[in-house]
Amino acid sequence: MMNRKKRIWLIIILIILLFLSVFYSLTAGSISISFKEIFADMGDKESLVYRVVWDLRLPRILVGLLVGMCLAVSGAILQGVMKNPLADPGIIGVTSGAGLAATVIMVLYPDQLHILPLAAFLGAFLTAMLIYLLAWQDGTSIVRIMLVGISINAFLGAIMSCIMILHSDKVQAVLPWLNGGISGVSWVHVEMIVYYAIFALALAFFSIKHIRMLMLGDEVATLLGHQVERSRFFLIFVSALLAGIAVSVAGLVGFVGLIVPHIIRLLIGNDYRYLLPLSCVGGGILVVFADAAARSWFDPIELPVGILLSFLGGPFFLYLVFKGGVKHAHR
Repeated sequence: MMNRKKRIWLIIILIILLFLSVFYSLTAGSISISFKEIFADMGDKESLVYRVVWDLRLPRILVGLLVGMCLAVSGAILQGVMKNPLADPGIIGVTSGAGLAATVIMVLYPDQLHILPLAAFLGAFLTAMLIYLLAWQDGTSIVRIMLVGISINAFLGAIMSCIMILHSDKVQAVLPWLNGGISGVSWVHVEMIVYYAIFALALAFFSIKHIRMLMLGDEVATLLGHQVERSRFFLIFVSALLAGIAVSVAGLVGFVGLIVPHIIRLLIGNDYRYLLPLSCVGGGILVVFADAAARSWFDPIELPVGILLSFLGGPFFLYLVFKGGVKHAHR
């Protein structure tokens, strides 16, 4: 009963925080806009308020929500598959694959930027499949996938560094993307990812039963008639798809897929019927709020949201580790 009450309260709190973060993002920035001005001027398409809110801030909020949701759900899925609260698309190399593909396009083929989202997804997916195949030895294991993923992550990072060193005159075009951010997004970017994101998130929610079976352990799941390897392959595919969608428009935004599911798990436990949807909402809240803070707290400079999240997330995660949060999350 207590757990049920806690989950209900957490749902209510997250919904409230979601609305607050959206409202804050609409009003905050280099041009401060009040709610009164929004309600009064949004009917006038020629007004400054309409252009700022409709053309700049609203698509940015929607992209932030989708990116945060995709990253948090991707991380939650990987943590379930690996049975490790430290698993994350960035740590095992999935986002590095997307980053490498995008770097190649931006540096070597700048006239092909229209295929950047497709390249990022393919990079994430192919990296995930490579990790899976290299970890296969009459089946896969969590430890092998993690070790192979970390190795692939380091290898792809080295390739990205080499490309940028060899083409140092073009690095400035890549750095903002590598730091992670959603500045400059428009309705074109919303239309570009919204249907893919909805499809991928729907697959993720469909996968909840697969995650719950895998968390019982491979032997127990097999005894219950579950196809363990098929489920693991499907879940890694969904996680890569979600990460690729996010990276295609926001660059290498870190921390979200690692810490959001971890915090939710500490609050309501490891039941993925609640953990996955609440992580989805939490990821959207975090990215929208962090993006609004990054563009308003350091005025006149706009800090990339990926940098701000790293500044906040690294120390906070260390705090959880030293307080025993990771140990608790294994239980």
